[in-house]
Amino acid sequence: MASWRDRLNKFSGKTRFVVTRIFIHLGGQEATPILGVLNRVAREAIETDGDMEVLGEGLVRVCETLLQMNTYWQSAGNEGEVFWNEGQAGDYVNELYTDSSQRYMSEPSLSEPLTENDSLTLPITSNVVVMLGVAFEGESPDIETNLADIEALQYGLKALINLHYQERLRAIQIHFSPAQLGEELTNDQLLAHFPELIPL
Repeated sequence: MASWRDRLNKFSGKTRFVVTRIFIHLGGQEATPILGVLNRVAREAIETDGDMEVLGEGLVRVCETLLQMNTYWQSAGNEGEVFWNEGQAGDYVNELYTDSSQRYMSEPSLSEPLTENDSLTLPITSNVVVMLGVAFEGESPDIETNLADIEALQYGLKALINLHYQERLRAIQIHFSPAQLGEELTNDQLLAHFPELIPL
C-alpha cells in the first residue's frame, strides 16, 4: 500500500525512482556454467562503454539463464529504496555499485581469456552469487517485495526483463562472485561476504 508521501508526490507529478539490488546464490558444480554467460555480458558492456541497450540485453540474458537454472538456487535476498529525486537515486546507485564491487572476488579479470587447456585443470566452485542492481522509473510490485522465496524471485526476474522492454531502466549493474572460472567461493566466504542471503 502506498504511503501518504507516495500519494502526495504522485499527485504533484514527481517522478518515482526505485533503486534495488537482488542477490541470488546458486549451489552445485552444475551451476558454474553461468559464469560463462556473466563474463560474456561483462565483456560486451565494457566493449560498448556501458551502452544502456547492450546492458539491458545482457540483463535479460542473465535473468533468462537464472530462470532456467532455478533448480540450483540455494538462497536469495534483496534490498532497495524509493526516491523522488533523481540525484539521490543516482547516489544510491553508486553506493550499491561500490559495495557490490568490493564483495569477494566480484570483479572479472577480462584481460586474459581462458584457453581450452586451462579449463581442464581449473578447480570448480560449488557456489556462485549473482548481484543484480537496477534503477527504474515508476513502480514494479513484483520487484518491490521480499524476493527470498522461489516463486517471488521468479516473478521478480521476469519483472526485470519487462522493465528493459518497457524502457524504464535507468541504471543496470551486474556483479558476480567468483568472477571467473578457477576461483572458488567457499561456504565460509559465502557467509562472511553475503550476509543478506536467506535460504530458499
